[in-house]
Amino acid sequence: QVQLVESGGGLVQAGGSLRLSCAVAGTSLSTYAMGWFRQAPGKEREFVAAISWRSGTTYYAVSVKGRFTISRDNAKNTVALQMNSLKPEDTAVYYCAADREQRLTRYTDYPLPTGFEYDYRGQGTQVTVSS
Repeated sequence: QVQLVESGGGLVQAGGSLRLSCAVAGTSLSTYAMGWFRQAPGKEREFVAAISWRSGTTYYAVSVKGRFTISRDNAKNTVALQMNSLKPEDTAVYYCAADREQRLTRYTDYPLPTGFEYDYRGQGTQVTVSS
């Protein structure tokens, strides 16, 4: 059974940084891309970033490009999201996800449709940015 376990969320002031980590347990997801999506209270889910497991190609939502960096460690089966210059509008629950690259990056520019689910996802970690 595959499990994605997130860590690293918390409370930070605007302009600060946080680093989220996601560990994959149960199996190696070497054929999957890994990424993050988020959901703020009362808002739809939105794609944040993704990385191809083999080539390391990265994808970012426009709202986070230049501020967030996604990386992965294949040997350790982990993926990280470095978040800099955080803004109050980044406040959300952040979820780690895994899926085929084409599917993981299908909705980079608009909210995830209701009922759409990635193949694997974690339980989420709260990120709160105060103004």
